[in-house]
Amino acid sequence: MTDPNQRLTAWQIKTDTGRMKATLDSLRPEMLEHYKAAVASLCEMETKARQTLNAAGVHTILYVPYLSYARQLYKLSRQQGISGESFVLVAKVLLDKWAARGLNPAVLAAIRTQVFDVVAPAP
Repeated sequence: MTDPNQRLTAWQIKTDTGRMKATLDSLRPEMLEHYKAAVASLCEMETKARQTLNAAGVHTILYVPYLSYARQLYKLSRQQGISGESFVLVAKVLLDKWAARGLNPAVLAAIRTQVFDVVAPAP
């Protein structure tokens, strides 16, 4: 399209709010179900992580960084689809990162093992 008027017309049609609303309205039920499933899975993971932290005797004020670690593992496993040996190696890198930030490596390893069923990589 070399004609500026034609481009402007195409843009106006494409960005018509009524059309966009109709498209989103038709997609919303499926989007809602997808979001419900994602939130349920995330909440289940966080509950398991909190139970692990509680069993390890971690003070509640320190839950935030440990949960951040767990959420990063969750994101890599669920949203980015990393699994197998690659996930084991990524989990080790994240454990080292959060341990360097002052978290207890044994607690991080417990989260990795008990919540995500990931063992330590072989040396």
